[in-house]
Amino acid sequence: MAGMAFDPIYETALVRHGEAALEARLPVPRTPAELAATTDDRYLSAMSRRSFRAGLRHSLVDARWPAFEEVFAGFDPERLAVLPDEEIERLLADRRIIRHLGKIRAVRGNARAMLEITAQHGGFGSWLAAWPVTEIVDLWAEISRRFSQMGGRSAPYFLRMVGKDTFVLTGAVVKALNGFGVWRGEPRTRGDRRAVQAIFNRWHEETGRPLCQLSQILAMSVD
Repeated sequence: MAGMAFDPIYETALVRHGEAALEARLPVPRTPAELAATTDDRYLSAMSRRSFRAGLRHSLVDARWPAFEEVFAGFDPERLAVLPDEEIERLLADRRIIRHLGKIRAVRGNARAMLEITAQHGGFGSWLAAWPVTEIVDLWAEISRRFSQMGGRSAPYFLRMVGKDTFVLTGAVVKALNGFGVWRGEPRTRGDRRAVQAIFNRWHEETGRPLCQLSQILAMSVD
């Protein structure tokens, strides 16, 4: 079953939701040009939002995000990269934001890491745009390695937020992979994730759909 076609999965999702409802929920990734044109401050904002969302209700974080934008100076990496420790202590006392020392410090560290990539590639968005989606799990690993608070599913969720094409191994997606017999258990290791990537790559070639849509259809086939 590991080599099964995607059509039976799509048909199962159709039966559960109907074509109009299914297609309406499918995300559309941004083009490489759109990714490259996005400024670093927007990527740092999205990365920070993903970090603060982890373990909290997304609605709680999102409701406060305008205050975060103000407090963190629009997430300008050059300003935040040189944030002194005294300013971090001040931010920790600011009731307008969620006061979590590790995540506040991560904003400064991630600003520095982003500037390093920008210096090498002419922009963080250019780096994302150039990364082949057929090796997206390696980009997850690279983001987790280079940036703080980006472990677990945070890297693929961040990529989904900014429009870089990726699948996400949510509980529903893993359940579908298991249910259709194309994978057994949880893809825990990097080797496992690369093997699952190969499955998605084959479906991408077969259907012409981006990875994010394949992922969503899988989830909707069981949920």
